[in-house]
Amino acid sequence: MTIEDRTARLTILIDPRKKAVFERLCAMQDQTPSQVVRRLIREYIEQRLGHPWKPKDTVAETLRENF
Repeated sequence: MTIEDRTARLTILIDPRKKAVFERLCAMQDQTPSQVVRRLIREYIEQRLGHPWKPKDTVAETLRENF
């Protein structure tokens, strides 16, 4: 099992109308909200790191290389 096969829960608070629009847009693209949020988080991480995410690295290794 790879690190990305494991999951952790992230709970956020969001305006109900924004949530409804987000869910509808996700459905229109045949994606789940979780898939879209995971992609957005990965893109944010890669933007901040300046290179592709390496899921095999620990948090400490990832941040030590970049910060």
